Amino acid sequence: MSPYVSVRWQGDALGQLELLDQTLLPETVQMIPIESVEQAHEAIVALRVRGAPAIGIAAAYAVVTGMQPLVESRAGIEESVQKAKSLCDYLATSRPTAVNLFWALDRMRRIIDRNSNVASAVELTNQLLREARQIHDEDRRMCHSIGEHGAALFEPGSGILTHCNTGGLATSEFGTALAAILTAHYQGKEIQVFADETRPLLQGARLTMWELQQHQVPSTLICDSMAAQVMREGKVQYVIVGADRITARGDTANKIGTYGLAVLAKHHQIPFFVAAPSSTFDLSIVDGADIPIEQRKAEEITAAMGKRTAPYDIQVYNPAFDVTPAELITAIITELGVIHPVGEEPIRRLLSRS
Repeated sequence: MSPYVSVRWQGDALGQLELLDQTLLPETVQMIPIESVEQAHEAIVALRVRGAPAIGIAAAYAVVTGMQPLVESRAGIEESVQKAKSLCDYLATSRPTAVNLFWALDRMRRIIDRNSNVASAVELTNQLLREARQIHDEDRRMCHSIGEHGAALFEPGSGILTHCNTGGLATSEFGTALAAILTAHYQGKEIQVFADETRPLLQGARLTMWELQQHQVPSTLICDSMAAQVMREGKVQYVIVGADRITARGDTANKIGTYGLAVLAKHHQIPFFVAAPSSTFDLSIVDGADIPIEQRKAEEITAAMGKRTAPYDIQVYNPAFDVTPAELITAIITELGVIHPVGEEPIRRLLSRS
């Protein structure tokens, strides 16, 4: 069990969504109440909640939050159904790359359609809350299963490099790539973790190192540009990262900088693993070039953390993600098992079990 949570729902259908504000870490650990769907949307865009699974969970609960005024006014079912659908559409505009967001909202839409003939907003909202809790509980189980499958791939005493944040902050509990690391740690494998700082928003430095510290995992922070050197020095035997969207053939969108790590790992003959739940696969896309890539504000580079580090009035390119082609990925670790080799046929075969 993690000593912290990224997303929490307190109470019944008129209860409260709370998010751990990750923009304040590591200095301040603060759960913030979400009072409206607009506040939830802002929290996703501003990265107060981040990580593909956590975004999906938060969005599912946010639909319930958005329905609460109709519950209180005892609105009729026709008005409630239209409102619920519009809430899903609105939340889907928050971030374009993480497929778990759309996967979770599609599940909420199916609940809306299935309950379009119930008596009232109260009944519909109760069903939506039940589904959001189901999504949350499923993710907890998936995280621990990914951890078990991933930890089995690490030899004792290994050095493991990771990028961005893939732990309990990005999911419901334990994480994806970080779940494999934490599971190996608790199994006594005496691993040593190297965490990229992850420019420009320093999720590796601010979030991953904080999580590793909470779990007392031996770990070392490095700048992104140091990854090649620690590989050449033999400090790293594995690279493991998360994913925000994986295509049918295994091309993987993840935090910017991941593609470069995969190229470096290939050169140094180091296994490169991707860890993600089955909900991260988008089988409607085959080629990674078709994954929409979110473009972030220039200020994240020119004035990160409130400190200006570049001149005014310059051109800035700030994609939040890049795409690693399947041929650079040694294996994809899911809650259903490990996909190796990575390719469309093995992916579809494994996902057919779910």
